Amino acid sequence: MSCHMSALQDEQFYSNHDVEIIQKSRHYNGFLKIDHYQFRHRLFAGGWSDPIVRECLERGDAAALLPYDPIADTVVLIEQIRVGALGGEQPWQLEIVAGMIDKAESAEQVARRESEEEAGISIERSESICSYYPSSGGCTEKLYLFVGEVDSTKAQGIHGLAEENEDIRVHVVAREQALKWLQNGRIENAASIIALQWLALNHARLRQQWQV
Repeated sequence: MSCHMSALQDEQFYSNHDVEIIQKSRHYNGFLKIDHYQFRHRLFAGGWSDPIVRECLERGDAAALLPYDPIADTVVLIEQIRVGALGGEQPWQLEIVAGMIDKAESAEQVARRESEEEAGISIERSESICSYYPSSGGCTEKLYLFVGEVDSTKAQGIHGLAEENEDIRVHVVAREQALKWLQNGRIENAASIIALQWLALNHARLRQQWQV
């Protein structure tokens, strides 16, 4: 086991230098954008692949934040209708706050702004959790995930921007209740699942640091 792990650690992983984009063109340019790629890449066994053709959804990057109250040990979740879930049993999804990143803003700035717009709360201290591609098989979006310190007693009501047709309801939930919803499938959003699982591992440390 240790020899195998050592081999993995010493192995050199491929990067963007090992891909050749032969052609890229935009096939659709609406609210969502679809790009057409023709590319080839190095093969693990050596040499290069044949040209590969793929379509990819160009969505831009996003930031999401889990508002956590270390004193009350509660989280703030929001509920809103999602077009991608219309065919499922829960079109209204329970989520953490999130928004698309504009070129003029950092990921953390977006997360703080969205906390105000979607939940009416201000973020005090914050910490980066991770960044990841939700669906790299067909979408360029990269999501930057944070946890932020809040006073959950100030979180209530209905929020969102009218010009973006947002209708968002705020929920203040005990951390343990949120984890139960995670276990029974009530929470289906990937960013929310990752953030709550991270909180399950790190809440004791956060409570110690943020209650100072």
